[in-house]
Amino acid sequence: MIGGRLGRLFPKNRLLNFTVPFFVLVIGGSFGMTYFSKIRYEHRGQKTLTPEEAQDFGVKMKKPKEVNLENQFQRLQEMDIDTWENKRGPRPWEPDNPTNLELQERAKAKLSQ
Repeated sequence: MIGGRLGRLFPKNRLLNFTVPFFVLVIGGSFGMTYFSKIRYEHRGQKTLTPEEAQDFGVKMKKPKEVNLENQFQRLQEMDIDTWENKRGPRPWEPDNPTNLELQERAKAKLSQ
C-alpha cells in the first residue's frame, strides 16, 4: 500500500520503495505487539483458588484423590452407551412442554433449598 504509492511517486528510488514500508511495518508491529505482551504480564500474578475459597463462591470441588483417570474410566465402562434415546430439549417458546415444566419445578426447588 505505502510502497505502491511511493513507487509511483519515486519510481527509481529503491530506498523509498522498500525500506520505508519495511520500517513502517516493523515499528507499527512493535506498537501492536505491546498489547499482546501486556496481557501476558497482567495474568502472571494470578493465584489459583483453594478449595475453601471455592466453597465460599458456591463451587463444590472434589478431593484430588477422588478424581483420577482410572476412576473415570471405570465409571465410563459401567455406563450403558450402546442403548440410548435421542431426546429433544425444551424450547423457550413452548411454555406447556412437560420437560420445560419439569425444569422450572427443579429450579424452584433448588432456589427454595
